[in-house]
Amino acid sequence: MRAAVLALAAGLLVAAPASASYDDPSRAQAPRTWHVGPDRDLTTPSAAAAVAGDGDTVLIDPGTYAGDVATWTQDDLTLRGDGGRVHLRADGNDAQGKAIWVVAGDRTTVDRIEFSGATVPDRNGAGIRAEGTDLTVTRSWFHHNEMGILTGADPESDLVISRSRFFRNGFGDGYSHNLYVGNVRSLTVTGSWLSRADTGHEIKSRAARNTIVGNRISDGDATASYSIDLPNGGLSLVAGNVVVQGPRSENPALVSYGAEGLTNPSRTLWVVHNTFVNQRSSGTFVNLAPAARAHLRNNLLVGPGDLTSGATPSAVDAWANRRVGLSGFADPGREDFRLLASSSAVDRGVAVPRRWRPRWEYAAPAGQVRRPAVGRPDLGAYELR
Repeated sequence: MRAAVLALAAGLLVAAPASASYDDPSRAQAPRTWHVGPDRDLTTPSAAAAVAGDGDTVLIDPGTYAGDVATWTQDDLTLRGDGGRVHLRADGNDAQGKAIWVVAGDRTTVDRIEFSGATVPDRNGAGIRAEGTDLTVTRSWFHHNEMGILTGADPESDLVISRSRFFRNGFGDGYSHNLYVGNVRSLTVTGSWLSRADTGHEIKSRAARNTIVGNRISDGDATASYSIDLPNGGLSLVAGNVVVQGPRSENPALVSYGAEGLTNPSRTLWVVHNTFVNQRSSGTFVNLAPAARAHLRNNLLVGPGDLTSGATPSAVDAWANRRVGLSGFADPGREDFRLLASSSAVDRGVAVPRRWRPRWEYAAPAGQVRRPAVGRPDLGAYELR
């Protein structure tokens, strides 16, 4: 049996191997776990940001931490709500005039944290301003901020978001969004619900590669613009999503690709197995820059509008995209677009290369399940079970 001793560090009791001594240099480098909460020695997340080191884990007790903001400079951090979601409510405060949390370290993981109310003079106050390389966000909420997440430009950085919610973010000027990703290497969003952006886009990404799979992206009663905006192109997969453009949307296109110039190396977009719902009186489901190349297969189209616009017809490969009414879905009034057995979408799909097939389906309110492969594929975001 391995023995253990207790070492006192920054006022906290932490477990340490018996072989470590208090002045052992290797001890200072060992990853530690810090506990945060009203009844802990560290009462706020910002207090942990002042003492944590590279590779550490910060476990935060559930509750509301009003006005607490922080800058995280450490690498390989895990920041997690422990036993439930932690609510960071800005209450007029910000870190560096940017966000509730400025994440400047590399390879950070954020789990079960709720960010709300970020406002700054520049009108882009974010729940998280991501300035380090690589960020993973899971099971977290971003709402009523001027930006949900805002990243810088880092061609080596990968942003991964899963099982999270973004809603009611945006200043209302059209330049702030639920999620705004700069020129990074890649963006992956799965199992998440992005909704009700204020005038801006639900998702805007300048990443060189985009993987947006198995999400619900819906405007509701808001004045959101594009549901998905990929303004600089990039090798992109939009697959298995339920995308609902609301009647008050200020832009007629649901998906926009290359609207600000195809400056990324790839100009190829795959749009596969989505259920697109347009609640406006007109519109375009996928708007393409003239030099883009797009593959659209097995999508369901609900409501008026053209399938595509902008691109040269010969550059658009479109198969088995079907316009349908609402009768074949489980509960469209509640944005439940799972298929009924009577739906004309059942067993009507065509083959899609394995690399571009959606592996996930959206599960409300913010989750994902594996999409089954049973015989000929069904059209749209769901496979009939």
